Amino acid sequence: MRVLLMCLLLLASTLAQAEIKTQELHYKDLNGTPLVGYFAYDDAIQGPRPGVVVVHEWWGLNDYAKGRARALAALGYSALAIDMYGEGKNTEHPKDAMAFMQEASANAAVSSARFDAGVKLLKQQPQTNPAKIAAIGYCFGGTVVLNAARHGASLAGVVSFHGGLAAKTRATKGSVKTPILVEHGELDSMSTPKDVADFKTEMSTAGVNYQFVVQPGAKHGFTNPDADRLAHGDHGGPDIGYNKEADEKSWADMQAFLKKVFG
Repeated sequence: MRVLLMCLLLLASTLAQAEIKTQELHYKDLNGTPLVGYFAYDDAIQGPRPGVVVVHEWWGLNDYAKGRARALAALGYSALAIDMYGEGKNTEHPKDAMAFMQEASANAAVSSARFDAGVKLLKQQPQTNPAKIAAIGYCFGGTVVLNAARHGASLAGVVSFHGGLAAKTRATKGSVKTPILVEHGELDSMSTPKDVADFKTEMSTAGVNYQFVVQPGAKHGFTNPDADRLAHGDHGGPDIGYNKEADEKSWADMQAFLKKVFG
């Protein structure tokens, strides 16, 4: 009995010491733009583990994106919320968010370089297995990860949550080397039915291994608990809204997808 009690106390002590560690990482893109990453991992896990890049919504690298990195770390991954705007800037004002997003998207090469810089940074962390890297993105970030896949990024998989589906340069046969999961809101007014149809045709024509999941009754931004506040606040926000059921279902879909692609 005494030995059992000691073992239980030792186990409790070990569990108490284990926690999600976070750290701010400063890096730069090829043009020397200062970028800020938010890195999270579970220190109870020994050695390298698969890594997941998180790309923020059009609001920028805010607490929501960082929270998703911590949630991924709790699932056993090495997670890095990257910075696509520079200097970690973020906002809650739609006009500022639009300006940040347009600036970041104006030059496809610059956008790709910033994404690649984030992937490289995650691979460099000792907690990360550099041979197993995936990327997820929300809203603007969903568009970023889909475009990375279109451009042939070498990733285990990408997941887009309510991301933009249209593309200036579409996938071609053999150009996409990674499986894709798209989580799309049925009531997402930011993507037209034609955008959805065109995306599916694009993926099928290019021979892409993809899944397209429609979340019933969900608007754009359905994963973000702050979406309702940001939509109906003093700033006259966009047509977005939180949907708890769709959030939980899409997160479960992502977990199953990552387990599959990481093997």
